[in-house]
Amino acid sequence: MRVIAIDGPAGAGKSTVAREVSTATGLKYLDTGAMYRCVALAVQQSSTDPHNAEAVGRIARDVKVVIEEFGAQLNGTDVTELIRTHEINAIVSVIAAHTPVRDAMREQQRAWVAHHGGGVIEGRDIGTVVFPDAELKVFLTASPVVRAERRVQQNGGDIEVVASSIAERDHLDSTRLDSPLKPSADSVIVDSSNRTISEVVQEIVNHFAQVGHG
Repeated sequence: MRVIAIDGPAGAGKSTVAREVSTATGLKYLDTGAMYRCVALAVQQSSTDPHNAEAVGRIARDVKVVIEEFGAQLNGTDVTELIRTHEINAIVSVIAAHTPVRDAMREQQRAWVAHHGGGVIEGRDIGTVVFPDAELKVFLTASPVVRAERRVQQNGGDIEVVASSIAERDHLDSTRLDSPLKPSADSVIVDSSNRTISEVVQEIVNHFAQVGHG
């Protein structure tokens, strides 16, 4: 299957870049982070303790999550905006660290790719765990300052508070026992700090062409 795996930390520009790469290559796009956010919302709505791995895992297995290019549905309801709140930001890393949750989401991610015959998949463990045989693996990053500034531009807020939140998210994602955030040995490292979206997208598309799909 034709898979471009784009991993990286919060604020690196994964979603924007992945959508553009999808358009450029004709492959479908999947935001796996939105899947975990949907689970986090279901946990919040059910007043379940996000640290309870077993209970959260049951929710992850039971919910129906549908991720579209510019939206998300949870059990048939549009939750595109609800999954992007500060409250969800505060618990999504905790929930995503639970192995039962990751197992449930990986199963859905692989089924999605099988259904679409490939895709541009972005997340945090796509190249390392979910699709280790992806044709192209990209680790998209940017400096902490740039990532914080981008989040403030997108969602508002105090730069210091946002920077602290991103640093905490980075720590949680990179130190979790199950599939920590890290580039795979064969990833292409792309730093988007001082580059335009078009430049980053073109670099990734060029790399994809080099693996035989130009």
